[in-house]
Amino acid sequence: MPSTLTYPGVYIEEISSGVHTISGVATSIAAFVGYTKSGLDNRAKRIFSFSDYERSFGGLASDSELSYAVQQFFQNGGSDAYVVRVPKSGSTIASMKLRDKASGGADVLQIFALSKGTLGNLLVIDIDYDGILPTDTTGFNLTISNASTGATETFGPVTMDNKKANYIEAVVNDEDNGSRIVSVKVLGSNRPAQSGTVGGDLALDSTGKPTGIINAKNLAIKISSDLPIVPAISGVSVQFLAKDEPIPTSVLGVCRLLERKINTAIQAIIPEAKVSCIPATTATGIAVRVIASIPNASDAVLTFAKGVVDVNTDDADSVLKLSTATNNIAHYWFNTSRGLPMFAEGARSTAVDGTALPTATDLVAGLSALDKVDLFNILCIPDATRAKVSDPTKSDLTFPSDQNSIFAAALTYCKSRRAFLIIDPPPEVSDVDKATDWISSQLTVHDPNGNAAAYFPRIKLPDPLNNLQLRTFAPCGVVAKLYARTDSARGVWKAPAGVDANLDGVQGMVYKLTDSENGALNPLGLNCFRIFPTYGPVAWGARTIAGADAAASEWKYIPVRRLALFLEESLYRGTKWVVFEPNDEPLWSQIRLNLGAFMHTLFLQGAFQGNTPQKAYFVKCNSETTTQDDINRGVVNIIVGFAPLKPAEFVVIKIQQMAGQIQT
Repeated sequence: MPSTLTYPGVYIEEISSGVHTISGVATSIAAFVGYTKSGLDNRAKRIFSFSDYERSFGGLASDSELSYAVQQFFQNGGSDAYVVRVPKSGSTIASMKLRDKASGGADVLQIFALSKGTLGNLLVIDIDYDGILPTDTTGFNLTISNASTGATETFGPVTMDNKKANYIEAVVNDEDNGSRIVSVKVLGSNRPAQSGTVGGDLALDSTGKPTGIINAKNLAIKISSDLPIVPAISGVSVQFLAKDEPIPTSVLGVCRLLERKINTAIQAIIPEAKVSCIPATTATGIAVRVIASIPNASDAVLTFAKGVVDVNTDDADSVLKLSTATNNIAHYWFNTSRGLPMFAEGARSTAVDGTALPTATDLVAGLSALDKVDLFNILCIPDATRAKVSDPTKSDLTFPSDQNSIFAAALTYCKSRRAFLIIDPPPEVSDVDKATDWISSQLTVHDPNGNAAAYFPRIKLPDPLNNLQLRTFAPCGVVAKLYARTDSARGVWKAPAGVDANLDGVQGMVYKLTDSENGALNPLGLNCFRIFPTYGPVAWGARTIAGADAAASEWKYIPVRRLALFLEESLYRGTKWVVFEPNDEPLWSQIRLNLGAFMHTLFLQGAFQGNTPQKAYFVKCNSETTTQDDINRGVVNIIVGFAPLKPAEFVVIKIQQMAGQIQT
């Protein structure tokens, strides 16, 4: 703002240049919607590698077309994607209730898996009061573990008091910062009982020394089938302090010594067994909480019996007693087939997997999960044309009628998000005649703006889950990868087709096209895959679904449509600063300056036709585009034009034989 002139002298003022740099958006962020082995239902998860996918969604699964498509996308091309898991139709959610007492308590907290299906049965819950003040009778710590993925979440301290900011429902169920594994529902006012074996207060003699002895008695361990049968542990006595052994001077020291003593005894029987001892504060003093478990085993329960001191053989002042121990399950498991007492567990619901893959309605509903995604450019729905697991070459006979409803909804959604849809051929489209019928009449999805492209035939790649035998797949994952690779190497204005558009990993196709067959499908707007000597499998078509010759659409070609989407999204985001600015010539000139600079940068990169900027693009924003009536209504009109590059589909070489020159 202008300086206030008060004294004679020189004043320095900075003047804004009016430059608002417009950055081009990413062009090859893919979104995949469909069934995955595990993961959150109907939530978009961003991943940057197939390793990310494995951690979040469980890796490859023979009945998950999406898992293979994502793997194909990240192999030698793709680098950024979102995945939306749509569960199998008929799948249910696992849940369990926790009680407020280890025996005879009331249900106080219900926990639900966020993912449908049997993998929800592998969730493990731990409750503890570590670090909670003795006067706080509603606070506790909650730990959730996923035994299938190894993911762990801890929330604490949380409370059952709904008047406090750390109320457990508000914390765990928060959509942005809450759990990605479970949701909770409070059923009562008391807090749930701790997991593990909770010992009573340490008994001390008049000199402050701990007294008594600990017996690790009846330590029951259930071994899962993936471990060898080993002896059970029972009746193991552990002397806390031998005669003349130094007494720990802290509670943590007591816990560590107890942990070491018990582990030494029980690991002589089961090397994998392990006990963890944790200090816990009670209203009357210091207690010890013990959790016993072994890796990969179902569970373990540790119970303490009151020690008996023989004064004739040991010093009664140099041992520890664990009085009034409260025994409970080591962990709360969602799985019901554990065969162990669940002292503080209430009713539970074990999940089942649905018998059918997602329906058309399920897949369309899954699209809404992308609403919270800031930007994606390519949409793939490999389950839209899924094959039966029992026979990957045959389609689900109840499904083809639903294919159009999925693609129609997906195309509408892509238009609203300025994204591009890849349409896969159904498994039954296995030759040229069927492909012609499919693209001409069976595929009823039409879009004059060309926001989608269809491909033929389905492709064959080695299946890592079946000894690398060839399996037929929907091509969308490979095509999305090709788009990403072409965008990175040449730009979104380059057609993702040609001899350099090789299909990495593809080892075959369900049908091998000839030139004349390709010539019959190309005018219909169906892009073909070809196998050429030297070059191998390549994409040999770059038309949108509006690209049939009969349609005569200006959006005939994929690179033209995707370049326009790129420009629209970049300019949409890059002109937000214009809103509420004074609507007059100074603003219009700034708009021309900033948008012109963005378009000129693309011109220099070779994005447009023409050898001069005037022939390649224009930006208009002045009194001609924005009239006084527009100004009165708060409208500023900007017109941006560009001359797109169009792929050379047909290369015509004319050869003429030269006759001998006649002397004149």
